[in-house]
Amino acid sequence: EGEEAALEELLGPSPLALGPGAQRVAIVHPAVKWGPQKSPLTTAELQIAEAVALVDTLQNWTVLDKIIIPTKNPNKKFVFGKGNFQVLTEKIKKLPHVTAVFLNMERISSLTKKELEGAWGVQVFDRYTVVLHIFRCNAQTKEAKLQVALAEIPLLRSNLKNEVSQRDQQRGGSRYIMGSGETFLETQKRVLKERELKIRNALEKLRRKRALLRTRRRKYEFPMVSVMGYTNCGKTTLIKALTGEAELQPRDQLFATLDITAHAGYLPSHMAVIYVDTIGFLTDLPHNLVESFSATLEEVAYSDLIVHVRDITHPETTLQKATVLSVLRNLNLPSQLLDSMIEVHNKVDLIERYKPTEENALAVSALHGHGLAELKQEIEKKILTATGKKILTVNINLEGPQLSWLYKEATVQEVEVMPEDGTARVKVIIGSSAFGRYKNLFPNSKIFMS
Repeated sequence: EGEEAALEELLGPSPLALGPGAQRVAIVHPAVKWGPQKSPLTTAELQIAEAVALVDTLQNWTVLDKIIIPTKNPNKKFVFGKGNFQVLTEKIKKLPHVTAVFLNMERISSLTKKELEGAWGVQVFDRYTVVLHIFRCNAQTKEAKLQVALAEIPLLRSNLKNEVSQRDQQRGGSRYIMGSGETFLETQKRVLKERELKIRNALEKLRRKRALLRTRRRKYEFPMVSVMGYTNCGKTTLIKALTGEAELQPRDQLFATLDITAHAGYLPSHMAVIYVDTIGFLTDLPHNLVESFSATLEEVAYSDLIVHVRDITHPETTLQKATVLSVLRNLNLPSQLLDSMIEVHNKVDLIERYKPTEENALAVSALHGHGLAELKQEIEKKILTATGKKILTVNINLEGPQLSWLYKEATVQEVEVMPEDGTARVKVIIGSSAFGRYKNLFPNSKIFMS
């Protein structure tokens, strides 16, 4: 009970929560015209369109205006040059009932945030704040909520520095707290450190619990397929199509899935597999945010196969692919898992006569079922290679122990009984170690490779 109470305290209302209230937002995109910070795979218009999609995900948030302003160096205090900053400030001040500005940058410093809010008279959010708010709204399980709380720590630290500098200006230096020998900053830093430690410990306990479940799955030898991709590429729709799971309700929005969810399905040989739905990726997703969800993404390392789903209709599909592959490489996954990955080009029903240009990519419409049979066959082929499983037909004597042994140690798919001589032909999926044991125990059994 004490543990539960401590956990509930960690999952309590966040000091950073933006609340359920309505926001009327001006989206400002700093367009870098040249230099290393300019991405060759996108445009300012496409980047601001993604920012709009992020805002549209949030209930009661409305986009009032989209403003693209050029900048040479977005890292300076006011982000823009003096002239452009003045033009932008005038535009924002003229907007009716504006309550916030979403500056479409990965992260802004607390100093920059303070200066901009002072100049514009409204709250200023960066991508970190907005994506974190979306995560907070979508987090359902304890694990997802803990990971969001962990991702908040860097922001709380940043806010703390800002608060301390304000206090110092007002009071002319630090004050010790009630004779404790600790300054306000030291006390708050310690409280934050303790909170971070508690969150990490709670996540570690959940991680161990998941490892136990994984061990049980391994015991039953269910192959695992991790379905990954950029946010809103159609992962959940594809899993629903592959498994026929009616309860799965895909949502057309960014970051609809924050938790790992597992769904059972069958391949053409009737082999059972578990499809794992994972969190989607996003360009310029702050490192701290990805780090916080490493516990969720850790599951991918234990899968037998990765299916990378792409929304092939999206104008930034190439950039989205590069983003996903970059995150996957940073997860330190086994090389054979990355090499055997299946690339799925989804939503091909929206493109006339689509043919993938990438070698080995499969064209699929998860919504209409196009290309699913070929995808299942490819998954089965890769799973058999990855797991060392074989599909065999064996002749057995029905009076002997072979059939019960096969039911216990392998996956029996079909049993064709020959009553005239008391034998049966049994089709099985069997792992290599179990197959070795079978040959040792029943050396006279006839075996036919499928």
